[in-house]
Amino acid sequence: MAADSEPESEVFEITDFTTASEWERFISKIEEVLNDWKLIGISSGKPLEKGIFTTGTWEEKSDEISFADFRFSVTHHYLVQEPSDKDGKEELGEDALPLPMQDLLCMNNDFPPRAHCLVRWYGLREFVVIAPAANNDAVVSESKCNLLLSSVSIALGNTGCQVPLFVQIHHKWRRMYVGECQGPGVRTDFEMVHLRKVPSQYTHLSGLLDIFKTKIGCPLTPLPPVSIAIRLTFVLQDWQQYFWPQQPPDIDALVGGEVGGLEFGKLPFGACEDPISELHLATTWPHLAEGIIVDNDVYSDLDPLQAPQWSVRVRKADNPQCLLGDFLTEFFKLCRRKESTDEILGRSAFDEEGKDVADITHALSKLTEPAPVPIPKLSVTNMVHSAKKKIRKHRGVDESPLNNDVLNTILLVSELSLHMDSENTWTSYTDAFGLEPMADNLFSQFKSAPSDSLTYKLALCLYHMSVKDSTLYLIMVTLLPFVRLANGSPDLRCCLLHQKLQMLNCCIERKKARDEGKRGSASDRSPGGASGDNPDKEKEFGKSWESWSDSEEEFFECLSDTEDLKGNGQENGKKGAKESVNLKPEGRLHPHGKLMLLHPGEPLYVPITQEPAPMTEDLLEEQSEVLAKLGTSAEGAHLRARMQSACLLSDMESFKAANPGCCLEDFVRWYSPRDYIEEEVVDEKGNKVIRGELSARMKIPSNMWVEAWETAKPVPARRQKRLFDDTREAEKVLHYLAVQKPADLARHLLPCIIHAAVLKVKEEEALEDISSVKKIIKQIISHSSKVLRFPSPEDKKLEEIIAQIMSVEAIIARARSLKAKFGVEKCENEEEKEDLQRFVNSLLEQPEVSVVGAGRGPAGSIIHKLFVNAQRLTESSDEVPAVPPLEEELRRSGSQEERRQGLQSEFPPPTGREVILRTSVPRPAPYSKALPQRMYSVLTREDFRLAGAFSADTTFF
Repeated sequence: MAADSEPESEVFEITDFTTASEWERFISKIEEVLNDWKLIGISSGKPLEKGIFTTGTWEEKSDEISFADFRFSVTHHYLVQEPSDKDGKEELGEDALPLPMQDLLCMNNDFPPRAHCLVRWYGLREFVVIAPAANNDAVVSESKCNLLLSSVSIALGNTGCQVPLFVQIHHKWRRMYVGECQGPGVRTDFEMVHLRKVPSQYTHLSGLLDIFKTKIGCPLTPLPPVSIAIRLTFVLQDWQQYFWPQQPPDIDALVGGEVGGLEFGKLPFGACEDPISELHLATTWPHLAEGIIVDNDVYSDLDPLQAPQWSVRVRKADNPQCLLGDFLTEFFKLCRRKESTDEILGRSAFDEEGKDVADITHALSKLTEPAPVPIPKLSVTNMVHSAKKKIRKHRGVDESPLNNDVLNTILLVSELSLHMDSENTWTSYTDAFGLEPMADNLFSQFKSAPSDSLTYKLALCLYHMSVKDSTLYLIMVTLLPFVRLANGSPDLRCCLLHQKLQMLNCCIERKKARDEGKRGSASDRSPGGASGDNPDKEKEFGKSWESWSDSEEEFFECLSDTEDLKGNGQENGKKGAKESVNLKPEGRLHPHGKLMLLHPGEPLYVPITQEPAPMTEDLLEEQSEVLAKLGTSAEGAHLRARMQSACLLSDMESFKAANPGCCLEDFVRWYSPRDYIEEEVVDEKGNKVIRGELSARMKIPSNMWVEAWETAKPVPARRQKRLFDDTREAEKVLHYLAVQKPADLARHLLPCIIHAAVLKVKEEEALEDISSVKKIIKQIISHSSKVLRFPSPEDKKLEEIIAQIMSVEAIIARARSLKAKFGVEKCENEEEKEDLQRFVNSLLEQPEVSVVGAGRGPAGSIIHKLFVNAQRLTESSDEVPAVPPLEEELRRSGSQEERRQGLQSEFPPPTGREVILRTSVPRPAPYSKALPQRMYSVLTREDFRLAGAFSADTTFF
């Protein structure tokens, strides 16, 4: 047999039928997720408290699984509850129903205002949902739906999980769920019906009861009683009987302040439209027994006025137009503009015969003119008017965008700080323009400016004129180089623009002081300088900075016999004392208490010193960068130390001039007392004496203090080189202001605007006293303090701050709208007024508020009148001149809903009808265990939904 001898050439493939299929792997993944979340075994928990679904905390966790290439998300929703004192398994017992089945019959949390839809429909505290992961995916096929439901049933049976497991089917917008819950010998099926067109027999309670009883299919006769809960929801949209108290603003009437506080120095506030769009009234019958109430297609006992429970919620208008929010948004848009001043105004706006009117080279001299300029006739006004004429000529505009009254108002408000010395003038202007300074420290947190400062007022002017860009920039560009502030060095807590204006003010004051000192030096100062015999006179000279030098290069040399004057240790001190016998002290301020010079034994005098040069934050940063670039080498460190010791050297020279014959130890005892260490010792004679010496750091060879002391000469402050060149610094400030773009100016003033907006909302909130608003304002202040401290905050973070301010404004506007509608201010009874105020505040903070006394309470009576008035307006607007007799009769009899309820025009037909039916019956056989059955029904104008939970005993089936 040749064929038998040939080698086997065919390979047979063996199929392993024990390999898991995609369906089995999917079931296994569900079981793994349930095991990971520890949802296996008997569920336990406390009985549900009343209202816990709304007041409690809901959490969720998610995972993702797949069936072949189709991805599903698995989400566990659960109410966070404290564990019970006893072991839940022992408390429930072996025959106890699973906790979800017990929740089906609980009546403490019907119709929760804020919860997952499955919580509202079934009253569950815990459940798992399997849904398509992608938003556009859907399980539409009936076979796939059955396959998923079978997978859920098998996974629950294999794991012993008692938490209900749902599967979302059809398109997500339909919110269709089917699911199952299993326990020992029991099972609950969750089914759902969603219809667009509602059959007439389902619109009333009698029809729903027939459906419920038919679905249960209970073999007992008669059936156990059914517990009923009903809620009717009425919507009020017509507020025509209540005019919104705030009219839209007139942007062209800024000075008059006719609407919303639109006047210079004040910020607008309030909504231009009613921020409350709808009021929803829910009338509830929570516990009704079957047969007590009649509700069929002919007649209904469901009178809203007789409902035992009323609850109200308000629907807020989406993004209501609010004045403060709109202006903040418009102002922030200015910060993003890219145009320069020349591009907006035209280059010829400030040119006159080829010369710049605002020449900064002589600006400091103009600013220090002794004759004050009266406010109503400012030279700036003429400049602005001249520029306006040139803009009109350049652009061909017929009329100026800003009239003279508005311009004068801006100048008056901006220049108030120039007349702080006149109390009457200040009072008159604050009364006229509402510019009362507010005591607050927010400017330091926001890096803004004090609310009574010029920078703050400029920000408000810019804020009000942000709708008129060209005129705005014209005013600000011409006004800024000619303003002055109150005395004071640059405050680094404020914005950079405020610091620049403060620096300009310092330059003005220093220049004026030097000029006054020069004029008074010839008659007030003796040829040899001020003597130590008259320290008060010297103090007076020191305050006026007499005989300052105009040129920073000019330097007055001291007498030649002081060239070798040095004070380093006791020997140098003795030598200096001998060489300074003929020197007269100069620049003394006053004696330093009882402190004596170590070697001459004369009183130690505090010298008149130069004030440190004021600096803005950008100059400090620039100086820090220069010092950092010197490096860490010995030469760089030495140069950095010399640059930083200019003020120290000046003070040493002033000290030497005021205290001839002094030594370094004397200077240290006054300038840095901690670097002079004194101790009590016993001398050669056995007496206790106090001896002192320099600290260790002062004894380091060639340290900065020793080198500076050896270099210093006895020169009083009035003859020293200036540490602060006011002329150069003033020109730098004016140049900085001149090159600013309009957007840069707006961004500099943005912290002031946010500061003013926060003060405004705090002021308005104080009138309403809303706790939620207080919390949001604290969040705004905290957020702004962090964001505005940076030189260039991110636009996104600034937008978040503005959005928070807008939300506060909207809340306050809603509060005022509700107060007007409920007549809180008109209520004469104080106790009733307080109750209504609390009710209004609760409507703003809670999703749904119970009405005390239902329709018979104070708030319920007002709500009833609101609906009655709305119905009357509707009926009057629906009247038709000519109506056929038959149609007229039908119209008079009202709709089917009105005929059934017998309400006529008291209330409109309900917008929503919700019914919950509950009972406990044995299924599927008479000898089965009595199990909970529940059906939820909701009927609205758009759809109809039935959500049923039907339990069955599976012990023998």
